[in-house]
Amino acid sequence: MVTHEEEHSTRGRAHMLFEMLQGDGLSGGWRDEHVKEALDLCLACKGCKGDCPVNVDMATYKSEFLSHYYQGRLRPRSSYVMGLIYWWARLASHVPGVVNFFSQTPPLRDVVKMVAGVAPQRQMPFFASQTFKEWFRQRGPRNQGYPKVLLWPDTFNNYFHPETAKAAVEVLEAVGYQVEVPEQSLCCGRPLYDQGMLATAKRLLRQILDTLQPQITAGMPIVGLEPSCVAVFRDEMLNLFPNDEDARRLSKQTFLLSEFLERKVQDYQLPQLRRKALVQGHCHHKAIMRMGAEETVLKKLGLDFEVLDSGCCGMAGIFGFEKAHYDVSIKCGERVLLPAVRNAAKDTLIIADGFSCQEQIAQTTDRRALHLAQVIQMALREGSSEPGREYPEAGFVTQAAHQSPSKLPMAVGMSTGLLLIGAALMWMLRKRKTR
Repeated sequence: MVTHEEEHSTRGRAHMLFEMLQGDGLSGGWRDEHVKEALDLCLACKGCKGDCPVNVDMATYKSEFLSHYYQGRLRPRSSYVMGLIYWWARLASHVPGVVNFFSQTPPLRDVVKMVAGVAPQRQMPFFASQTFKEWFRQRGPRNQGYPKVLLWPDTFNNYFHPETAKAAVEVLEAVGYQVEVPEQSLCCGRPLYDQGMLATAKRLLRQILDTLQPQITAGMPIVGLEPSCVAVFRDEMLNLFPNDEDARRLSKQTFLLSEFLERKVQDYQLPQLRRKALVQGHCHHKAIMRMGAEETVLKKLGLDFEVLDSGCCGMAGIFGFEKAHYDVSIKCGERVLLPAVRNAAKDTLIIADGFSCQEQIAQTTDRRALHLAQVIQMALREGSSEPGREYPEAGFVTQAAHQSPSKLPMAVGMSTGLLLIGAALMWMLRKRKTR
C-alpha cells in the first residue's frame, strides 16, 4: 500500500519463494539476493495469514528464509541490538539511569543510534527506573486463597512500560484473582523471529516450557499483555514444537487480558468509563487472536470507540527503528493511524496494546497510547464521575521519554563518557608514538 510495487505484495513474495524453491530463474537458493530484497519490506505483521483467502503465512516464510540466509554470516547491527533486546534490557536494568543518559542525551544518543543502526529520527526506548518484576517482588502477595493466574512479564512491559503490568495486576486482583509472576527470567523471543534467529528463539521457548511445566500441567491460566508475545504462544510455539503436549497446553492456556476477562471472569461487572476512544489493534492481535474480545470489553466499559482500519502502524517491532526502513515505516503510519490520532479531540482516549504501536504514536504525535489494562484501571479509579479532560493518559503512562536523566546517573554517565574518551585519546597517542 506504500510502495505500490508487486514484489512487495504477498502475491509477489509468494511467487519469488516458489521460484526459489523450484530453481526456476532464481539459482541462489536460500542465499538469493532477489528473494531477500523482496522480503526486506515485509513487516512480518501476519496480516496475510489472517486476511488472505489461502492464509499465506509470509511472516513465517521470512523467518525461515532469513535463518538460512544468515547461517554462518554476520547480520545487520540492528539485529544484534534490537533483536537481542531481552539480554540488553536485562543488563540495562542494573544501571537504567546510566543507559538512559547515553541513549537520550545529545550528542551521545546520536552516536548510540549510529552504532546500533537506528534511524537518527527515532528515539531510543527509555528504560524504567524499576522493572515490573522488582516492583512485584517488593509488593508482596495479595488475594491469597483466591484462584491463581500467571501474569506474563514480557520484555517490553517489564523493562520499559512497567506501569502497564502494574495496571494489569490491579485489574486482575479487582476481579478476584491472586496474581503470580514467574520468578525466573524468561522471554518468548518475539524480536528473534523477525530476524530469523530461530535456533535462539527455540531455546528460549524450551526454557519456558520446562520452567512453567508445573503451571501448565495444573492448567493455570496465563495472561499476556503484549499481543505479539501472546501470538508467539498461540502461533510460533506450535510451529516450532508441533508434537509437544506442553506447547499445545500452553497455547490454550494463554490469553490476552480481554480474552481472559471474557472467558474466565463470569460475574464481575466492569466499571463504566463513558468517553470516546480511538483503538489501534496490533497486527498480531488482529491476525491471530482477533479483536472480538477486546471490542466486547470496551463496550462493557461504556466507551464510545472506533477501531481504526489502519493496518500496521509501521513500527512493526525492529522494522521502524532501522535506518533503511524509516521512510516506509512513517508512510505506513501516515496512511490512517497518525492523522487520526492528531485529529482526535484531546480528551479522546488513544488505546493501543502493542509496544510498537505505542512507540509509533509517542514518537510522531503529542499523544501517548493507553493499554487496555490502563483503561480499565482508569475506570476503576475514576469511573464516569470524572469529567473529561485533555490528555487523559497523563498519570497512567510513563512520561519518562520526555524527561531529562536524573543528576546522579548523568554525573555517572558523564564520568564514564570522559573516561572512555580519555582512554581513546591515550590509545591514539600511544599508537602514534609507536609509528
